[in-house]
Amino acid sequence: MIGTFPLDTPELEGRISPALEAVETRLLQVVNNADETINPPTSHLAEAGGKRLRPVLTLLTAQLGDPQTATGEKVRDAGVAVELTHIATLYHDDVMDDAPLRRGAPSAQTVWGNSAAILTGDVLVARASQLVAALGPEAVLAHAKTFERLCMGQLHETLPRPVGTDPVAHYIQVLADKTGSLIAVSARYGAMLTEAGEETERIVEEFGEKIGVAFQLADDVIDLTSDSETTGKTPGTDLREGVETMPVLLLRQALAAGELDAAGQSILSTLSSGDLQDDAVLGDVVARLREHPVLARTREMAMAWADQAVAVLGGLEETVVTGTRERLAAAGTQGAQAEAAVADARVRVGQGREAMGPVARLLVDRAA
Repeated sequence: MIGTFPLDTPELEGRISPALEAVETRLLQVVNNADETINPPTSHLAEAGGKRLRPVLTLLTAQLGDPQTATGEKVRDAGVAVELTHIATLYHDDVMDDAPLRRGAPSAQTVWGNSAAILTGDVLVARASQLVAALGPEAVLAHAKTFERLCMGQLHETLPRPVGTDPVAHYIQVLADKTGSLIAVSARYGAMLTEAGEETERIVEEFGEKIGVAFQLADDVIDLTSDSETTGKTPGTDLREGVETMPVLLLRQALAAGELDAAGQSILSTLSSGDLQDDAVLGDVVARLREHPVLARTREMAMAWADQAVAVLGGLEETVVTGTRERLAAAGTQGAQAEAAVADARVRVGQGREAMGPVARLLVDRAA
C-alpha cells in the first residue's frame, strides 16, 4: 500500500511511505501557517483527505533518478507544492460549479462564501509557488506553465467552442490541460529533481498527462453512475450544469454523422428542452444514458488512455540507465561502483513500472 493505492510493491513501499507521511505532515503545516482567521478555510480541504495521487507520482518517479535524493527535502516539497496547487483548483472549481460538498465535507463557499473561497484558492497557489521557488528556475517555469494550462483548460471548457473545432478532440484537449497537465508535472518533478535525465522526464510527463485524461473520462462515467448516498454528489450534476461531457459529445457526434439511434435522439431532445433542475427529469435522462452504448464507449476510451499511458513506460529502462550513466560520469564515478549503481537503477525502474502501471488502471477501474 502506497498512500491510498493498494500496490503490491513492498520494497518500494518501504522507501516511499515514510516520505509520503512527511509530505502529509508538511502539507498540513503549510495550510495552517497563518492565523485563526485564515487557517480554517486554507486547511479545510487538505484536512478532508484525498487520494494524494500527485505527490505519490512525484515520489514514484523520483525513484528513477539519484537514490540519494529520491526522498529528500526538494522532492518532498515538490510533492507538497503539486498537491497544494491541486487543492487550490478545487476551491475554484466548487465556486464555479456551486458544489455543496467536496470530499464528504461542505464545500468552502457554502461555509465562508464565494469570495473567501476564491481568495483561499489564490492563497494556496501563492504558497505552492513559494515552495517551488526553492526548487530552481526550471521547476518554477514548469509550475507557471502548468498553472497557465490549468486555467486555459477551464476557460476552454467554460467559453464557447471555436467554430469548426471537432467537439471530441477539443474536449480531450480540455481534459489534458485542466487535469492532465498537473499530474504530468507532478511526475516530471520527481525525475527532474533527482537528475533522472531529460528523456526520462519526457516519458513520465507524457505518462502523467495520459492518466489525467483517463481519470477525467472515468469521472464522466462516474458522474452518471455514482450513488449519491456514497459520493454526496447527485448523478448527472454535469448535465444539470450544462457541461457536455464525453457521453453527450458522442451522442452529438453520432447525430452529426446520421448514425444516432432513436434512444440517443430522445436523450438529446430532453437535454435541449427538458428542465434539468427538476430532479425527476434529470433522473430520467441519467437512467437512459446509463443504458445507452455511449456510456460503455466512454469507459472504453478511459481504459484506452490508461493503456496508452502504460505503453509509454516501455522505453523507461533505457532512458533511466542512460540518465544514470550520465549522472555517474559527471560525478566521476567509474568501474565496479558505477556498474553497481546501474544495476540498482535497473531494479528501481522495474519496481517503478510495476507501481505506475497499476496506478493508471486503478484510476480508471473506479468507472468499471
